[in-house]
Amino acid sequence: MTTATTEERPATFAAALRNLYYVRFGFAIIWAVLVAFTASTIGPFSAVLLVLYPAFDLVAAIVDHRASRATASAPLLFVNMGLSLLAAIALGFAVTAGVTAVLVVWGIWAVTAGAVQLIVAITRYRLGAQWPMILSGGISVLAGVGFMLMSAGSTSLVGPAGYATLGGIFFLISAIRLQRSAKRDATA
Repeated sequence: MTTATTEERPATFAAALRNLYYVRFGFAIIWAVLVAFTASTIGPFSAVLLVLYPAFDLVAAIVDHRASRATASAPLLFVNMGLSLLAAIALGFAVTAGVTAVLVVWGIWAVTAGAVQLIVAITRYRLGAQWPMILSGGISVLAGVGFMLMSAGSTSLVGPAGYATLGGIFFLISAIRLQRSAKRDATA
């Protein structure tokens, strides 16, 4: 049986995160475009999209956890998995109640998942390229509060589309920074 050396594990972990971040960027942008086109009402397609986003986040947290089992952030990813699962279930019910209910659930999820993302990114700070994730987690908390505050007067789902776009951009920036770090480390 072959085991990886201490130097190989961070590089492998960084590469796995980088790939995951690229996938998360692509998903977020495609999802946001589709939601933006259907943002005026909650129909069957937009309802599926709304439930799909936290479900995808759940899958991404599982992939992340598998890559980071030996790190301090691994237990926190279980919290993220639970929050995403609860959000997907709650959104499944909220879509039947209307935009206000969707935005309240989305806001609660954004606050809680953003706080977890912020803590995970701080624990991964030494890995590098985590500033975008730290900012994303903090902004998610603030955006979640905003979703809850604006829920009563809103008739559109364009807010979550913007939220996903910004989150996707942060994932892209972090992936690019991880890619550059890997190239720099390979030449050192």
